[in-house]
Amino acid sequence: DDRNNYLAAVAVSEPCRGGGRRYAAAALDLSTGELVAEMADGEEEAVSALRRIAPGEGIVPRDDGTGEGSAEICARLMQSAGVRCVTPVDSWLFDAESAVAMLERHFGVRSLDGFGCGGEPLAAAAAGALLQHVRDNLRRDISHVRRIRMADSSGRMVLDDAACRHLDLLPGARENTSAPEYADSLYGVLNATRTPMGARLLYRWIQRPLCDVDGINGRLDAVECLVKDRKSLTALRTVLGEVRDLERTIARISLGRGGPRDVLAVASALKRVPAAAEAVRGASAAVPGCGSLLLRIAGDMDPLPELSREIESKLNDPAPAGISEGGVIRDGVDPELDDLRSAASDARAWIAAYQAGEVEKTGIKTLKVKYNKVFGYFIEVSAGQAANVPERYIRKQTMVNGERFTTPELKEREEKISGAAARALELEQSIFEKLRAEVVAQTVPIQTTARALAEADVLASLADRALALGYVRPRVNGGDSIIIEGGRHPVIEQLPDAERFVPNDTRLDCSGRQIMVITGPNMAGKSTYIRQVAMIVVMAQTGSFVPADSAEIGVVDRVFTRVGASDDLVRGRSTFMVEMQETANILNNATPRSLIVLDEIGRGTSTFDGISIAWAVAEYLHNTASVKAKTLFATHYHELTALAATLSGAVNCSVMVKERGDGIVFLRKITDGAADKSYGIAVAKLAGMPDTVIERAGEILTNLESDEFSENGKAVFAESRNRNRRAKKILEDRNLLLFEGY
Repeated sequence: DDRNNYLAAVAVSEPCRGGGRRYAAAALDLSTGELVAEMADGEEEAVSALRRIAPGEGIVPRDDGTGEGSAEICARLMQSAGVRCVTPVDSWLFDAESAVAMLERHFGVRSLDGFGCGGEPLAAAAAGALLQHVRDNLRRDISHVRRIRMADSSGRMVLDDAACRHLDLLPGARENTSAPEYADSLYGVLNATRTPMGARLLYRWIQRPLCDVDGINGRLDAVECLVKDRKSLTALRTVLGEVRDLERTIARISLGRGGPRDVLAVASALKRVPAAAEAVRGASAAVPGCGSLLLRIAGDMDPLPELSREIESKLNDPAPAGISEGGVIRDGVDPELDDLRSAASDARAWIAAYQAGEVEKTGIKTLKVKYNKVFGYFIEVSAGQAANVPERYIRKQTMVNGERFTTPELKEREEKISGAAARALELEQSIFEKLRAEVVAQTVPIQTTARALAEADVLASLADRALALGYVRPRVNGGDSIIIEGGRHPVIEQLPDAERFVPNDTRLDCSGRQIMVITGPNMAGKSTYIRQVAMIVVMAQTGSFVPADSAEIGVVDRVFTRVGASDDLVRGRSTFMVEMQETANILNNATPRSLIVLDEIGRGTSTFDGISIAWAVAEYLHNTASVKAKTLFATHYHELTALAATLSGAVNCSVMVKERGDGIVFLRKITDGAADKSYGIAVAKLAGMPDTVIERAGEILTNLESDEFSENGKAVFAESRNRNRRAKKILEDRNLLLFEGY
């Protein structure tokens, strides 16, 4: 219910003069009638778009055997995006010219300019292929698909699949998690929606945050109004909790699959629209000058009172699941139907009187007049009384325990009853079909109302979470600074078994604090910190309040992440190759408006190689004017702390720890200044490594740090473990604080 189920297609252009191609992805959710298309400039961008869509099925042109053509490319893109069900279709479906003509006929327009894709024939090719496949191959009605929406990448933050996965933005990002469904994602934290429509829209908002300052602040204004007016917020959420999935309900009705209960659900939802609109308008006045988005949403809510009254006046409530069962239309709607029902009701009385009369005439006390669909009406007597039936009885069936008979009088009455019932059902179906056609005729305003209800639901959910979790409104502007005071990780702080979360401050800009080099022990909180900064930015640009004491966010055009270690054996890529390709993508596509999260670089190769690459990456990000993105760089390479002395925009930060005996206590606090060591051995001890291993590691570490060699030039750590016990003594004697004052 809370996720769209998309059918997707991807179209590929012929090679341009420079040898490159253009790509377009389109997606159709037949259950809601949503059709969206998006342009992509390269294969990686096309794959990223497909991954965001996460389709249940994809269609590609059938292979024509001509080599590396569009069919092979489309199939490869689907495979790279992880689409498991891919269906080849006739390649002519992807012809741009015929697709444009088909879309113009379907939407009843003379050009596609009004939908924003008039100048994008490739997008039309992908969207047209979807509609033609569903209509012609699957034989499904598409009349409820009333518009095509172009996804405007220019006005949206770009979040690729890696960023969504590394930042835990959406459910299912981490494999083999034992957490409850959705509990381990930003979506799970923010989703307090009351309708499936709102849940689906929130998912899309988190996938594609805004980059437009006015648009972001419009959403934040709306959330603030709802936060300030709790009475309107409560009223709105109460009303929304009584609204069914209007988007999918009207889609089922338009497809001819909607039954009486679906039509009643439309009326029920429409009856609640005035109360929802009133609550939204009420909240819009809570903060002067901040309710324009709420007023627009309220204006889009059309209760269609005449349609609602028509439905309720004609349909019984509750109604049976299907029209074939009868009893759908209310009494008094149609005189002929009332007469037929009266005849059926009189027939029941006649049958009861007839049975009583036959019992009296025959003297058979066990005689019953019954009915089933196979034999119709019949007289049933027990086997012991079969000899006492009169000669006028006509035998219909012999059973083990009795006999079944009919009479000319009963047969005549049965024909009258059956005819009345059949005619009544036929008349009910006719009345219902006319009513359903009236609903279908209002598909566009109903879909518009459903979208408005979904928007109101998402904004109310964000307001509810802000109140419940202590979030504040961020100040979003067009500057280049990210200033967060008392920031918290929105997901980790909600985990039921988590320790008390320690808030941290952040200041990033494109000049004096462009690159934060963050050092400190494993498990101390470096990764949590850099992720929480990115998540707060995503939340702010989604339109949500954020977990912080205060936050100022300069709009970010894209969040890049390089986190963790993973390989791609299917495509022949080692862990280090994957790491380098992800890093290359960042360096080639980042801008001064981007935010980069780097959690270790160069760990998959030798130490000197890794340090060299990491150092060069930092210099490139700092010195290249076209890139120069705000960067959070967590590392265990202490050599990189020297960057602060050579790069004016680099600063050292570290996670504070407290040494206690031969162990450490994590303070989870980020402060300016570099850490003096990584405490890896102490963390290994916390993990339960054998004492002998811990002791030997201490010896080796001491020798490495002192650069000791034996007389023959051999490193001391490679010789007898009894040669050096200084490491053990150092670990036992340490009881100092890493930073003065702690």
